[in-house]
Amino acid sequence: MKDKYLRETRMVDFSNPAIQKLIQNMKWKEMDDIPCRVHGFTIDKSLQKGAMTGFVYRNAPKNIFHSWVEINFENQWYELEAFILDKTYIKKLQERNPECKGAFCGYGVAVKDFRNLIIEFDRNNTYIQSEGINQDFGVYDCPDELLKEHHQEISAFKAFAYRHIGRHLMNRNVRKIRER
Repeated sequence: MKDKYLRETRMVDFSNPAIQKLIQNMKWKEMDDIPCRVHGFTIDKSLQKGAMTGFVYRNAPKNIFHSWVEINFENQWYELEAFILDKTYIKKLQERNPECKGAFCGYGVAVKDFRNLIIEFDRNNTYIQSEGINQDFGVYDCPDELLKEHHQEISAFKAFAYRHIGRHLMNRNVRKIRER
């Protein structure tokens, strides 16, 4: 299993000096290898409303390409999707929405129970956007394989605008929520 899930690919470039420095700084070589794979899907853009606003939201595709990581730990595969949002951001969203006791969709979150999130890994799956999934592409051994078959369907102009303007506006919105 190790060779299949821990091989270097174009996207997973372990030899890159910056990656090697990160591995060294985090002391990851001292840890046991944990095989991982990627699960691809799309989410409905309504999940991003609030994090995306204005023209960014209006021009976002209806189906937004996304993925989560799955790890094999103690001979069991676990789905780790909740790592995408940090606890501070989630806590601020909960404070801004005290009336929400059940399902919540927006600001990058789509869950059944907004007050009892399963975001900490303790030999369990973790989710923060799973209720917004509208198309499941399945599991791939590495990101390169997923991206050969699936990618964000968006025009070159919109991709350029998102890369150079939209994502910065979205990050600004998220930062404002975190800082309130």
